Amino acid sequence: MTTAPDPAPDPDPVPRSAPGSPDPALESLLAVDPTAPVPAAVHALAAPGNRHLLEYVREDPFGAHVFPGNIEDYDPEAFLDDLDHQLRTTPPIHLWAYIPTCAYRCRFCQYPVVIVKGPQETVNRRAAQWVDWNIREARLWLRRVPHLASAPVGEFNVFGGTPSLLPAGEIRRLLDFYRENFAFGPGTTIRFEGDPTTFTPPKLELLAELGCTKVSSGVQSFDDHVLPLSGREHTAAACTEFIHRAKATGFDWISIDLMYGLLDQSLDSVRRDLDTVLEHDPTAVVCTKLHLRDYADTRTGVSGVRPAAWQLPEYRTRLESRGHRWPTLGEQYQMREILTEGLRAAGWTEHPTMYFARPGAGPEKWKALMADQDQQRPEVAIGLGGSSSCRASEGMTNVDARAYAEAVDAGRIPLGSATAFTERAQQTRAVNMALSTLQPLREDVHRRRFPGASLFSPQWRAVFGTLSDRGLLRTDETAGTVTLTPVGETLVEAIINTELMAEPATAA
Repeated sequence: MTTAPDPAPDPDPVPRSAPGSPDPALESLLAVDPTAPVPAAVHALAAPGNRHLLEYVREDPFGAHVFPGNIEDYDPEAFLDDLDHQLRTTPPIHLWAYIPTCAYRCRFCQYPVVIVKGPQETVNRRAAQWVDWNIREARLWLRRVPHLASAPVGEFNVFGGTPSLLPAGEIRRLLDFYRENFAFGPGTTIRFEGDPTTFTPPKLELLAELGCTKVSSGVQSFDDHVLPLSGREHTAAACTEFIHRAKATGFDWISIDLMYGLLDQSLDSVRRDLDTVLEHDPTAVVCTKLHLRDYADTRTGVSGVRPAAWQLPEYRTRLESRGHRWPTLGEQYQMREILTEGLRAAGWTEHPTMYFARPGAGPEKWKALMADQDQQRPEVAIGLGGSSSCRASEGMTNVDARAYAEAVDAGRIPLGSATAFTERAQQTRAVNMALSTLQPLREDVHRRRFPGASLFSPQWRAVFGTLSDRGLLRTDETAGTVTLTPVGETLVEAIINTELMAEPATAA
């Protein structure tokens, strides 16, 4: 078994909080496990000039998923017009269908999901209803956005929820519809997401038959103590079995999700997770810090109408009273460093943030289409709680299941809200998305996208200058690049969602 290297002695001891001034955020940051080095992120976040970053990361949401506009209350119909305008000339886009069905709700999950359980007949009937709604909504998009049907699809993903709960006939119906009605071509890749226990050999064989070359699963942990505490109803063995079944079926891309910061999780548990990943060798792994702040607070993701159990302070306190323990913020960054350094030592690459691919496999295609500086294509999401965007604006689908169904039944695209970008904000968004990929910003690409603009204009020089002074990025005007430092890569979500947010504009 390949193991992570033993931690070297830490030459730079953890900083100390000021005596006599209790500060919960700083105390949690500085509480680290002595068996591992103190991460550079801890030192950076402890600096007074980075206090705003510390406040963000305490309960940070998944900040590199949605990039909100600065013109609020934008007319969703105007967003659809913006999208259609860009789709007239766009290269391949990211298209995805969101199927919200789940057999149970994880205690950290704030996504819009619909619990489907009971007799198999009931499960199948409810699952079929969500396929019906998804297809009917897709037809509304095709009618309202004429150029969508001809826009080349670079990658099509069926996300959730747990779409792998769908019976075989409904999976076939859903995938056949999208292939027949959207511009799938030889270069289109198709991915299906699900729970490891639902990816049975017959279901994997069906997906391969239907043209899926990628599968992904929310493993979260390989620790059989941590999993049930998180609300997961599968074992670590089921997760490794999924990887081997998917390999045996011949999928090109097998991805798993891991989380760190989970209840009762230790650094040793994360080290074992790393060992398990390197031993069983999936194609990719997404390493996500536990995020408890509501996505709706920052519009950096899509949350449902019901908070996650772990978002409720009284629930978290009750777990602590029963002897359970939440990893400190400092330990969470140690966990990230264990995963990051261990994967990179084995040749894995991180592109974009949190998305690691084994040697020769990366980057993650759908994220590259959306965020890479030389791409940043439209993203169209169909289904409850989807998030869609183009360069001028972005929109989110209704997250309330009843309101969503009523809109689709009434023949309306169920967009719940939209925001737009001023001309300056379009540059900011482009920079933020590109930074989230962890690749250097390039002046030549920025100038082609925004004629007359420059990454080294007085406005950007001032922004990048303060980040450079704090050791978070480096600028090289001769080479025409702006590059995050290693600690800047770790903190990129906090940076783009605090210091690089577009200035507010008046409502539309």
